[in-house]
Amino acid sequence: MAQQIGYARVSTIGQTLDTQIQVLGRFGCAKIFREKASGANADRIQLRRLIRAVSNGDRVIVTRIDRLARSTFDLFAIVKEITEKGGQFYSIAEPWADTLTSTGRLMLAVLGGLADVERDLIRTRTAEGRARAIKEGVKMGRPAQISALKRQDIIQKRQDGKTLKEIARSFGISPGTVSRITTGADSHKSRKKKRTSI
Repeated sequence: MAQQIGYARVSTIGQTLDTQIQVLGRFGCAKIFREKASGANADRIQLRRLIRAVSNGDRVIVTRIDRLARSTFDLFAIVKEITEKGGQFYSIAEPWADTLTSTGRLMLAVLGGLADVERDLIRTRTAEGRARAIKEGVKMGRPAQISALKRQDIIQKRQDGKTLKEIARSFGISPGTVSRITTGADSHKSRKKKRTSI
């Protein structure tokens, strides 16, 4: 049978869920999933359990929209998951957020458009920030774990006849890393030699 499922969330451990639980209970929610986690946290265990529990005809209810999501993009994604499983969504504080009504469905479509805009804005800001950082000389990606000086030492030891394991042990790295460094050096030397001969 279809049921009303509540979702209550607070951001910090010190806050209480009591008021939300009481409101959801009065609204007819027999089952209430309770969470103490930030709305920005993508890994909300109870929310995941709720979505898995939704069946055709079930109605997911929250006291306010911000209990479910902190951004348009997240709200649209979560409500979309619920409706794709045949469930419905309703916010007590925002009655327009009701997917059972034509107005609610229209608002969901609008949210989808806003979520796309938000995603594009985030992508643009990220790209601009990255380009600005590169222009200012900031090196992107993980910092190199082995300095250029150590690389030269590794290459020299290999040329002196030391084994991969011996070098790896002395530098505290894996034999595979030693192999990549020395193979890369040989490859670079070969290309340089080829250009010189041309």
